[in-house]
Amino acid sequence: MSGRDSVQIPDDRDFGAFRAECESERGWSLTYSKAGVAVWVQLLEPERSLHKIKCRMECKDVPAETLYDVLHDIEYRKKWDTNVIETFDIGKLTVNSDVGYYAWKCPKPLKNRDVITLRSWLPMGTDYIIMNYSVKHPNYPPRKDMVRAVSIQTGYLIEGTGAKSCTITYLAQVDPKGSLPKWVVNKSSQFLAPKAMKKMYKACLKYPEWKLKHNPHFKPWLFPEQSQLPALPLSELSLQHADSLENIDESSLAETKDDRGEASDEDSVN
Repeated sequence: MSGRDSVQIPDDRDFGAFRAECESERGWSLTYSKAGVAVWVQLLEPERSLHKIKCRMECKDVPAETLYDVLHDIEYRKKWDTNVIETFDIGKLTVNSDVGYYAWKCPKPLKNRDVITLRSWLPMGTDYIIMNYSVKHPNYPPRKDMVRAVSIQTGYLIEGTGAKSCTITYLAQVDPKGSLPKWVVNKSSQFLAPKAMKKMYKACLKYPEWKLKHNPHFKPWLFPEQSQLPALPLSELSLQHADSLENIDESSLAETKDDRGEASDEDSVN
């Protein structure tokens, strides 16, 4: 998928290739392993801190279908994802692909980032894949208060391991558009990624109760006829090439205490 030369909706080969990379061990360095969460990093361009990151977590007491719902439910994400600044869906392409906007907080003193992505999903029995890559939409150009990042290939593989348990693998190759300081990679693999996975797990435990009170039958990712998104022609989109975006040199920035993304793991979801 990373070698694409036009905007295309992923097919079975693309989903298969994504799954294979999630399961591959070649070229990955284990940087964190604790309490059912493991993180691997693959440095691609050390001088720019451009890297791939892969996180895997065992989820006890969380069925695979619940985790799949949590990752799709944009209203719920606004409740539990403390890193989100703004997120919304732009339009639908097919019954299992859409285009959306996501902006997130970066560790201080880095500038915050945002992306426009084409997202696709595929249920496979007790397993699920959700994956995305960056595209351009004429109505959503880069913002002055954000750095437009590029998702080369990002997504989740959810594997059911029992009636009430699953494993999730998060794989991300994102060009943050800029020369980042070395501590960013270390912090993302040693602290931010494990913390985000644990927060997601706690959100999954609370989701069934939350969903009962918030439009419980509305799940357009399972029932496409429920979708209220406008149809979006593929011709309106173009590939987001990293070299067309401004590079930000943040390599000399020193780490500071990040109060924005360091809320307690005991955050309530109401």
